[in-house]
Amino acid sequence: MREYNFYVYIVRCADGSYYTGITNNTQRRVAEHNEGLDPKSYTFHRRPVELQHVAHFENVWDAIHWEKIVKRWS
Repeated sequence: MREYNFYVYIVRCADGSYYTGITNNTQRRVAEHNEGLDPKSYTFHRRPVELQHVAHFENVWDAIHWEKIVKRWS
């Protein structure tokens, strides 16, 4: 299995809610959230977003596992 850099990130939205996702480039991904490219996305009407936390993983499956854990948090 090839290994890369993956990041599980948490952003705080303007309405005080949080969004968690996975990316291979956190700066680009946060910028995309703030650009509002997809009106159907959770963050579109909750901009701007601010990066709160990043966890690094070399294995995508570890990142996916951690994202699922974080998304179960209240």
